[in-house]
Amino acid sequence: MSQILIIYTGGTIGMMSDPATKVLRPINFEQIMDNVPELEKLNCKIKVHSFEEIIDSSNMNPAIWSQLAGLIEANYDTVDGFVILHGSDTMAYTASALSFMLQHLAKPVIFTGSQLPISAIRTDAKENLMTAIEIANAKKNDKARVPEVCIYFDYKLFRGNRSFKYNSSKFEAFRSPNYPILAESGVHLRFSVNDIRQPDEDKLIVHKNLVSDVAVLKLYPGISPKVVETILTSAVRGIVMETFGAGNTTTDQWFIDMLKTAIDGGKVILDISQCKVGTVELGRYETSKQLKDIGVANGYDMTFESAVTKMMHLLGQLDDPKEVKRLLEIDLRGELTVS
Repeated sequence: MSQILIIYTGGTIGMMSDPATKVLRPINFEQIMDNVPELEKLNCKIKVHSFEEIIDSSNMNPAIWSQLAGLIEANYDTVDGFVILHGSDTMAYTASALSFMLQHLAKPVIFTGSQLPISAIRTDAKENLMTAIEIANAKKNDKARVPEVCIYFDYKLFRGNRSFKYNSSKFEAFRSPNYPILAESGVHLRFSVNDIRQPDEDKLIVHKNLVSDVAVLKLYPGISPKVVETILTSAVRGIVMETFGAGNTTTDQWFIDMLKTAIDGGKVILDISQCKVGTVELGRYETSKQLKDIGVANGYDMTFESAVTKMMHLLGQLDDPKEVKRLLEIDLRGELTVS
């Protein structure tokens, strides 16, 4: 019988309403199990690791991502898959980060959580948890059906680094507009075989070093030189620039000159679109040709969450900004589509 490791970090799924105050408070995993007796019927052994301090996902950070990667590394050879219970607010960030940290991954790492606590009458937690475990346990010809870092929520399985949380009030909390879902749960589990990445034969490599010296420059009409200068001259190594449409920005000379000065000074600037659907096409319009010429990196159709965590990952591995730029534009873990 296969074995699945559940890593419980916290989140709404592990909350319970205090009878006196009505405030949600965290519970331990044994109490979660009490609410899902059906877990005993699953065709796998369940092993559990609970964080000593239950974490609200708003407090997630690179140190915790490294801790999660270390737990996966330590248990990788003894279990068949992983299910990580996590708050939904920053789940896409953590899933994206781990996708880059776990090179040559050949086993499922499935993130899930819920919009309502597991003790609530109308909770979505039970279905999310049960099916996430089933997906982590799913095999064909003795190989994992989904050897990727994924998010399972509301009957759909998404590639982790292609997802973002778009809704805080519906059970359908996540979307992946630029990449198909990997599986859908109905009467049967249906896997989109052609959309699932297949592992190579290399041994798992875990990259735990992340550099969080990353700033965000979100453009808007009328943004002032003072604002842009403050961000571009800050003590960071990488900047994720959220631009308009297909990667376009103002062509005002002061703006281009500031970007060029930052790049010449060793900063890496990555261009992603503010649009949730579509891709950056540097050079297609006059308003982005200059960006390409001065060395801005093309983020193609990466999500914001993926762009930030990929930048952190690459800055943690490399000192050369030109090499960081080169790898930002390459598909490493299925996070982007090169047009």
